[in-house]
Amino acid sequence: MKIIVTLVCFCFTFLAQAQVKKEDVLFTVNEDSVMATEFVRVYNKNLDLVKDESQKDIDAYLELFINYQLKVKEARRLGLDEDPKYIREFNNYKKQLTKNYMSDNTVTDALVKEAYERTTNDVKASHILVRVDESVTDTLAVYNKVLKLRERLINEGFEAVQKDVHDGNNIFAEDLGYFGGFKMVYPFESVAFNTPVGEVSMPFRTRFGYHVVKVFETRPSLGEVTVAHIMVSTKQQDSTVNPEARINQIYKKIEQGEKFESLAKQFSDDKNSSKKGGVLAPVVGGQLRSKEFETVAFSLENTNDISKPFKSDYGWHIVRLINKKGIQPFEEVKNELENKVKRDSRSALINSAMVNKLMTKYDVKDYKVEGLNYMETILTDEFFKQSWETPEDIKQGVLIAISDTEVSYKDFADHLVTSQRKYNNKLVDFKILLKKEYEPYLEAQVLKYHEDNLEFENEDFAFVLKEYRDGLLLFDLMEKEVWNAAVKDSVGLEKFYKNNTSNYVWTDRVDAVIFSSASRKTIETVKLELEKDVSVEEITVMIKKDEGLNVISTPNTFEKGNQALPQDFEFKEGVSSIHEHNDSFHVILVNTVLPANNKTFEQARGRVVSDYQNYIETNWVEELHKRFNVEVNEKTLKRVKKQILKK
Repeated sequence: MKIIVTLVCFCFTFLAQAQVKKEDVLFTVNEDSVMATEFVRVYNKNLDLVKDESQKDIDAYLELFINYQLKVKEARRLGLDEDPKYIREFNNYKKQLTKNYMSDNTVTDALVKEAYERTTNDVKASHILVRVDESVTDTLAVYNKVLKLRERLINEGFEAVQKDVHDGNNIFAEDLGYFGGFKMVYPFESVAFNTPVGEVSMPFRTRFGYHVVKVFETRPSLGEVTVAHIMVSTKQQDSTVNPEARINQIYKKIEQGEKFESLAKQFSDDKNSSKKGGVLAPVVGGQLRSKEFETVAFSLENTNDISKPFKSDYGWHIVRLINKKGIQPFEEVKNELENKVKRDSRSALINSAMVNKLMTKYDVKDYKVEGLNYMETILTDEFFKQSWETPEDIKQGVLIAISDTEVSYKDFADHLVTSQRKYNNKLVDFKILLKKEYEPYLEAQVLKYHEDNLEFENEDFAFVLKEYRDGLLLFDLMEKEVWNAAVKDSVGLEKFYKNNTSNYVWTDRVDAVIFSSASRKTIETVKLELEKDVSVEEITVMIKKDEGLNVISTPNTFEKGNQALPQDFEFKEGVSSIHEHNDSFHVILVNTVLPANNKTFEQARGRVVSDYQNYIETNWVEELHKRFNVEVNEKTLKRVKKQILKK
């Protein structure tokens, strides 16, 4: 037993020694320390993302990380972190990032589950709305008016009431059709989903006014569909190509048994999907911009069903169903829904829950009774004319105390000044106005204090923020020292091109016309006509007249390796032999063979700029190593390696 205990203690001690600590410095750049924990975290985070195996080697990755830190150091030396544009962009990002850390998980989880139920079901409803401004507090008359409209809706039916009351100005009676979660403002959505089918809700208020909702039906959402498509764009470079005629030609080929995938590779103008046989990423109902495309895609029932040609705003399509499945599991969409919840008005519920916890954490003291009574004495009717200002002699008092921070009467008065526009010409009672403004102001002040201190309280937040802070600096520096330098240095670019001309060459190319058909006999007919020196134009006319030939011609300059060319295609002028390729038959008329040769500077410009940028960066990094002294702590590095490798 003693041996076992000793062994356990030894293993624990070994692991503890191998684990890096917060205070361990991995290396220094001049006097600035870079901690081992930062390197381990960055390495582990990027391990699965890198494709280059050399970057998974710890020593190689350390070299990259040191170079990264050198560049950040150089950016600060040049004062890029003081640039107003950089500061503005960083602050915008920090504001967005902070939102992810400013929530109550219990409330958030409940709202996400609720959102899942509502996005996986649709409700069909109509509503009647009587408009009333948000600032109006005396709404009893409007409520009673909507209550009477509810009675009429129950007794007379929606259509009769709609014809009588809808004016498109103050009263709206609208058929909303089917909708799911996040399609309406949250209070409206909640009432619609909580009202039983066939019933009419009681009047309720949103920021638009008072509503009643009648629910007609509920149904499961459309789910998810995966399709492939062939698209012929309505915007053709060749004016002789008729998009509708071409899509019908392609559809006829499908009817004759040619493979959808092969035709997509050859003829689809959607180059992002054509290489994959036209396959698109899975989509859910409401995701696609094109309603025509979505309607057709979801109407297909069985795997491999193919639609007839149809037109959308993007062009003509033929769609094949690959997979159709119902509602996605909660775990697969949880993160996406959480992001939506935090951006939606329901986030106010999360904020309120968060504030309640923070009030205790920061020992918030609230002096609103005395403070608001005083505020009421200094407000005047000028407030409703947007001309009220904070009095110069305003009382020195504390309205809210949050830990070591105090919010004064003046701070709240300044907030009221910025709020005047909401009350222009409305003459709201000052007590009601102050109460309405104070509660969200208190929440905002508590959340702001939490936000301002988040970097010091939350290690994850601090790391992500530093990563972005340095990354943004690095981007500005690279733009200044490398990317723009290469683009603007026309003399250096041309010199670099001349010194590396052998790197920029064309492979063999042909100026040719490819004729394609599912029928070998048809292609043999075309081949015979070509060998008789019949022009491409005449053959095209012949094809159009004789629909039975069913041939598609594609003129272009094709480089060796182009997927439209058969692998055994011989690069020579004239009429080629017949090739079977992509599940159809082809004959190729080669007008000119363009042999492999060097690209001109203009032809290779994009690649030259990229290579020149890499050349500049390599030399520049060498200079940074000379400018800044880097010292690696070898003992810490050994512990880092043990910690990483034991995983």
